[in-house]
Amino acid sequence: MARASSPKSRSASPSRWRGRLWFAAKAAIVVAVLLVGALVTAVYIARAQLPSFESLKSSPNGQMIRVHAADGSVLVSLGPSYGEWLPYDRIPAVMRDATVAVEDRRFRSHLGVDPIGIARSAMIRVERGRWVQGGSTITQQLARNIFLNNQKKFGRKFREWILALALERKFSKDQVLELYLNKVYYGGGAYGIDAASRKFFGHGADRLTLAEAAVIAGLVKAPSNYSPTADADAAKGRAGVVLQQMVRNDFITQGQADAADPADVALAPAPKQNSVRYFTDWALPQLDLLIDETVKPLEVWTTLDPAMQRAADGAVRANVPGGAQGALVAIDRDGAVRAMVGGTDYVSSIYNRATQAQRQPGSAFKLFVYLAALEAGRTPEDKEIDEPVTIDGWSPRNDSRRNSGEVTLRTAFAYSLNTVAAKLGQAVGFQTVADMAHRFGITTQVNIHPSMVLGTSDVRLIDMTRAFASVANKGVAITPFGITRVTADNEVIYTHEVDRSRVLVAPYVAAQMTDLLQTAVNTGTGRAAQIGRPVAGKTGTTSSSKDGWFLGFSSGLTTGVWMGRDDARPISGLHGGTAPARAFAQFMKAAVASRPIEQFDTQVTLPEAQLEPDAESYYGAPDNMSFVDEDGQPLGDGSRPPAAVEDDTGFGQERPVAPTRPRDDLTPPDTGTERLDQDWLDRVTGQQQQPRREAPRTPPTPARTQPLRDSDRPNQ
Repeated sequence: MARASSPKSRSASPSRWRGRLWFAAKAAIVVAVLLVGALVTAVYIARAQLPSFESLKSSPNGQMIRVHAADGSVLVSLGPSYGEWLPYDRIPAVMRDATVAVEDRRFRSHLGVDPIGIARSAMIRVERGRWVQGGSTITQQLARNIFLNNQKKFGRKFREWILALALERKFSKDQVLELYLNKVYYGGGAYGIDAASRKFFGHGADRLTLAEAAVIAGLVKAPSNYSPTADADAAKGRAGVVLQQMVRNDFITQGQADAADPADVALAPAPKQNSVRYFTDWALPQLDLLIDETVKPLEVWTTLDPAMQRAADGAVRANVPGGAQGALVAIDRDGAVRAMVGGTDYVSSIYNRATQAQRQPGSAFKLFVYLAALEAGRTPEDKEIDEPVTIDGWSPRNDSRRNSGEVTLRTAFAYSLNTVAAKLGQAVGFQTVADMAHRFGITTQVNIHPSMVLGTSDVRLIDMTRAFASVANKGVAITPFGITRVTADNEVIYTHEVDRSRVLVAPYVAAQMTDLLQTAVNTGTGRAAQIGRPVAGKTGTTSSSKDGWFLGFSSGLTTGVWMGRDDARPISGLHGGTAPARAFAQFMKAAVASRPIEQFDTQVTLPEAQLEPDAESYYGAPDNMSFVDEDGQPLGDGSRPPAAVEDDTGFGQERPVAPTRPRDDLTPPDTGTERLDQDWLDRVTGQQQQPRREAPRTPPTPARTQPLRDSDRPNQ
């Protein structure tokens, strides 16, 4: 029989549980007190460590870079953009109310963290299985934007709460809202309401209307999604939500909301991006190599000349053939890049064809062939026989399909005779020519097949321009640069120093090369590049008119121009001596107008008057019609191209018929053939007519150092 429990044991059991519960309650109270104490301690420690209000006002959200032109004007501001700091009393009430209504309607009543908002966010998280709204107050957002990051981790969230509570212990509600509205990110690089207002509406934030304030307030949730510049309809739709929130929270009436129709808001037009960005895109990445500062705002002073840049942009746009692209680089005698155009429209294409594109230079590459020959002891007056030649199975030919016999190197260069260039390359060694190209700054690979003398290796425009600039600098190396100095907090942290110590070739070699380049401009393939003062330069044209080049210098400024299509398709009428040379002349006339006229070390000497130049000298036809494969090997017998071959070298297409003469190319009067009339040549060159066979072997050096006057020109 079971023994009945005693009354004493029955009464002891509930007592025991009450004791345990009381102990647990006391422990919980102690723990809570300790936690509150720890929280209060943490908050006040954080409060003591917070920067002052003035310090927070001046602290940046990211590195700001302001780029100056050579004249000190601001070219572009990159990184975060900030407008004017607006004190609380200058911030329109509609802007303050719109922000509070949509971001934190209990802003005026909570202590920095809103328990109700946190509970609501947690309930929605349980219902939907994911975080939809964070419950962050304006103060929490401010703490996160200034001190933390956006990682969704509890540790970060707890620190955010501590900082938010500390901020409200140190600053008033008005100060917190002032900081928030002047520092929060609104998209498009704009931090603060004034920067956002100026970006999206074209005026300061102190003039915001109710509808405009609603648009800006709606951006905080998702700046990229609701940006007016990215999706105006989405921005205005979000603004409607903000207005309704303002009505619910009694900031405005329904009538005011209806009157403030976001659809009627006028957005400021997006600023047009001009060709200056090609230059800044090239120059600014160099900062990583020049300086270590990554936080302080930077003032970057560059070499760009705004007037030259405008002239360069205009010259490319005015002369580039339809459907083609153009690029231009202008380098001063110390290496300073004064102008850079990487394409016809930066907005449609940020690809910089001046510094990134690699294209065949055609006969412009003969610069390195003749430099190597001159360094080896040849002179402009030396003779070479223009005759059929075969080198390792490759048989180059002049575009005129004729050979002129014994000619001077001056004549061969002026009229871009391919056979002579090939013989010179063979004589000095094709590896020597490649080494000369690399010595003068060509950074791309140069093949050493015989056809390389005609420009079959891809190069960059800035590298070719650098090479010509080094010739103009009497053989001393030129290194292009775009940044002259950098300052941070008014302290100079970088200054460019020009290196003039590296000699590439002897001065006499550079002078002889300049002599040849003068001849090419005065009577050879580059006549369209004349600008009324001494000019030296060279054309380049690839087969099928896929690329046109002109590179030259005058008065201490060297300019390179390239034109062609990005897909390398042929362009009818494009030749180095036409559109690129005209763009060069148009730009240089403006660029050097204020510079003194400078004579070269040698006076211009005209080539042999009795020689009939090849077709490109007055028709501008391609000057490297050598039909080779991508390895430089001949296609067919070299005398005529294969019927239907086309490859990446630009030499595999059947030779077109003689091209149509451009309007402004010189043409022999009263003839319909390619042959130059002797009387016309004598009149152009200023020489007395002499019997062909009795002409002096070394042509006289006339006193003319200036281009032909308009009265000297034949009909154009």
